[in-house]
Amino acid sequence: MGQISRPSIQIDLNEFKLHLHLKSRTQLTLQFNSPSRRFYLSVIALVINEMKKLGKIKSIPLQEHLDLLVLLNESIGGAAGSSEKENLLHRVYRKWKDALPNLEEAPLFTVLGKKKEIEEGAIGKIYSFTDVEKDEWANLFEYMGSEENVRLKFAIDKIGVSLDETSIIFGDSQNADAWDQFTSSLEKGGKEESESVEETAVPEPPVVPFSSPQERKTSRFSEYRWGILVVVMVVIAAVVIWKRYTPYTSSAPQPEVIPKEKIVVSQPEKAPTAVTPSVDVVSKEKVTPPSPEKIPKTVTPPPPKEEVASKEEMAFPLPDEPSIAVLPFVNLSGDPNQESLCDGITEEITTALSKIAHLFVISRQSTFSYKGKPVKVKQVSEELGVRYVLEGGVQRSGDRVRITAQLINALTGHHLWAERYERDLKDIFALQDEITLKILTAIQVKLAGEDQSSIAEKYFRGRQGLDCWLKIMEGFNYVGRFNIGDNNLARWIAEEAIAMCPEVPTAFYLMGGVLLIDYYLGSTKSPQETIEKAIEMTQKALTLNESYGQAHGLLSHLYIAKREYEKAIAEGERAAALNPSDATVIAYYATSLGFAGRSEEAIPLFEKAIRLNPFGPIWVYLNFGNALQMTGRFEEAVSAYKKAIQRAPNYIWCHLMLAANYSKMGREKEARAEAAEVLRINPKFSLDFFAKTSLYKEQSVRENTLNALRKVGLK
Repeated sequence: MGQISRPSIQIDLNEFKLHLHLKSRTQLTLQFNSPSRRFYLSVIALVINEMKKLGKIKSIPLQEHLDLLVLLNESIGGAAGSSEKENLLHRVYRKWKDALPNLEEAPLFTVLGKKKEIEEGAIGKIYSFTDVEKDEWANLFEYMGSEENVRLKFAIDKIGVSLDETSIIFGDSQNADAWDQFTSSLEKGGKEESESVEETAVPEPPVVPFSSPQERKTSRFSEYRWGILVVVMVVIAAVVIWKRYTPYTSSAPQPEVIPKEKIVVSQPEKAPTAVTPSVDVVSKEKVTPPSPEKIPKTVTPPPPKEEVASKEEMAFPLPDEPSIAVLPFVNLSGDPNQESLCDGITEEITTALSKIAHLFVISRQSTFSYKGKPVKVKQVSEELGVRYVLEGGVQRSGDRVRITAQLINALTGHHLWAERYERDLKDIFALQDEITLKILTAIQVKLAGEDQSSIAEKYFRGRQGLDCWLKIMEGFNYVGRFNIGDNNLARWIAEEAIAMCPEVPTAFYLMGGVLLIDYYLGSTKSPQETIEKAIEMTQKALTLNESYGQAHGLLSHLYIAKREYEKAIAEGERAAALNPSDATVIAYYATSLGFAGRSEEAIPLFEKAIRLNPFGPIWVYLNFGNALQMTGRFEEAVSAYKKAIQRAPNYIWCHLMLAANYSKMGREKEARAEAAEVLRINPKFSLDFFAKTSLYKEQSVRENTLNALRKVGLK
């Protein structure tokens, strides 16, 4: 192809090549050099032709073109796309989503003029391309809808190419005429001879022009007439022997008779014993009776029907604003040590989304309850009460990372957006922000001045910054387990992180959280000194980043422990303004209001926090129960306390406050049972301890609770 001054795309259906000129000024020729590969190039051509008909770069529903896809599959594809019509759309969907966008590994084409090599940090043998080139190619392949109702778009506008700068050629014709002639030749060729090409790809195979059936027969017959005659006789003899000695056979298109050619022959189906390769392989046999050792052609089972979520089946009412759950990104590396990387990416995306006003984001704690479990989008949507679900995977090799992500509307089953990235690890933070913005665009949430740059991108620099970030993510995993042993591990990690990256606010925030858990677990000799140290660490985080919403929330909680109620409420308000969809931040704010004697205001905030995090932590349900009890909503308080006890059966404060609640209700038997649990957990418990450690601002509230506990035998 000659020099081109601007981006362009040409699909040559004579030679099954795609000529591409990218915005990065890279010019490539991709050879689709086997039956299955030719099929997928023809799918690209089909999409382009339909977009040209519409005069718009838009998604094309494949279901409307299923008969044509079957023709393409059974002729040039040699039934490589799928052996069954009902499986075809499923296979096209998968290849468009996963295989075609992969420029480095190129499972469905050969890049002419390049050679695959082993590169440092690469995953397997690959072609060498820049990140810009890989992304430009991968982002051409957009899709929407479910597997059965998939709509494909070849997004040429992403590389600055218009429909006028995109062409299809076949024979001497272009575009619509070329496509019509191409498909007509297949319809005729289906009744005559079809070409069968060896499936194994080679770096640069000899070009075999795909001409019309009549031209092919005339030119080749004159050149190979005697050779053809001999091969035809061999084929006929082989078929006779095959039919005589083999009880089951199925017809296949008769191959074009040229020297060293092979013929596709179906055998009786057996259970496949080999792992399916990334490139579709068509079973082929030489023109001889088949031997028992031949591997049968694999038939892909029909895909499961994509189920959609039902509003009526949801555990919670669907919010009015767009709602989303970010599922834990799956570790595809096979290395358990990469779990922190996967969890960290999930955490960063969730946190970034929670900063957006008018967006409902399920908390990380609830979505992580699905980690490592084979769940369906429908189940997640109905259990958490959300419309959108983001899922993805992470694969790391050395200093390279590959991330896939897709956003699904659970109520329709449609894939709104999907991308595949491969980057250096040092670029991971910018990539997380890019994914966040893609999600917001897909669900049509407009930004109103929110800062979308993450703390990670601002503060973690270079390789040491990356190591520090991974260490801190590991620390958060330990601190969330709420036990002394894991909290001690989290403290050690936080100390290391502060030493490594003293300019990073997240490290000090982690240490503040560790010290707060020490206080709650009673694992510190001086609770007040522990709270003072936690405040110091959290204030240091805010000195480094004043807009750190989660740190403001933690500081609010710490001020409550010091009974500095006005400071606590001010920090809670600031945190909620910065992170309006962060369940933990909202719960911190609600807790400050509850202990300050403003339980009526706290209750709707607790309800919002629990809605954002249905599988939330013990302290949220405990303090929610307290707020309900202080406003006389005793039955509702019982439910909240029981949920807290389910999460931590031996946490003494849950049983203590439930005992007081039952006592106020006049349910003495149940109150005494809970009082017995208090003494089981701590036989030395005294009401003096409660009076000294209770955080309620109003003396009357403390006295009322003490009297209720005395009535059921506690002293």
